[in-house]
Amino acid sequence: MSKPNLSVNLAGIAMKNPVTTASGTFGYGFEYDGYFDIEQLGALTVKSISLHPRLGNPPPRIHETAAGMLNAVGLQNPGVEVFCRDHLPALRRLTVPVIVSIAGGTVEEYREVASHFQSGGGVAGLELNVSCPNVKEGGMQFGSSPGMVETVVSQVKKTTSLPLIVKLSPNVTDIVGIAKAAVGAGADALSLINTLLGLAIDIKTRRPVLGNVFGGLSGPAIKPVALRMVWQVAQAVEVPIIGMGGIMNADDAVEFLLAGASAVAVGTGNFVNPLAPLEVIAGLSRYCQQGGTAKVTDLIARAWKG
Repeated sequence: MSKPNLSVNLAGIAMKNPVTTASGTFGYGFEYDGYFDIEQLGALTVKSISLHPRLGNPPPRIHETAAGMLNAVGLQNPGVEVFCRDHLPALRRLTVPVIVSIAGGTVEEYREVASHFQSGGGVAGLELNVSCPNVKEGGMQFGSSPGMVETVVSQVKKTTSLPLIVKLSPNVTDIVGIAKAAVGAGADALSLINTLLGLAIDIKTRRPVLGNVFGGLSGPAIKPVALRMVWQVAQAVEVPIIGMGGIMNADDAVEFLLAGASAVAVGTGNFVNPLAPLEVIAGLSRYCQQGGTAKVTDLIARAWKG
């Protein structure tokens, strides 16, 4: 058969393939320029930006675990004004859609950060990070309650006309309830999942390994949890989903699409293999071609839609 069509439309964001990068794992994109042409991605999602500069958490901030890693970086970033001055001009010159992840300690901070980005300004969409487990203010506190999710999403939605993607936390008892609250408040798409809260202890020092004590667990270890949550949420809401959590290769990506995701994000895989996103794209094309699938969108939710 002819080359399959890998293009997807994510809440108005036209992607030539369904692969993006997970926020916080790909810097601002240009850090990977030495490995491959980042414009081959379906979309580029940059690390989270806050209103004011953040130094992040004290080191150590990264620790490898069985089938994954713990991180407690703590949303280190230069702040939205420096980002717009020093990074956004170069990102505007790219043809690949750029998704900016935004974070805040208060609802008003989320609104102020979002107000810096408007349609036509080189940004294709905003990812609302209400799920980071490694910060003491904001982050997961907003993503663990349907009411808080509804508040922050509705307020940010009033501030920007860009497609709004809400990144959900797995550290909740009812992921479907949180997802419905986000969509009801105006979310145009959802990202799930963010990292699972974890801990590692050094048995020699008898102290926690990470300076922040707790960190976010990512990588292949969390993929079954991520798949389960994508499956549940996809059946409960009508907006597209970016699936993430342990995607290391094309087979992993196919599983997320079959579970109901419309696009996928490579995160921890970037640290293991900088070429992972490209290999996922190529592998998706081969999978479709070998299976006689003309369009990658035909895979979405096939595991339960039949």
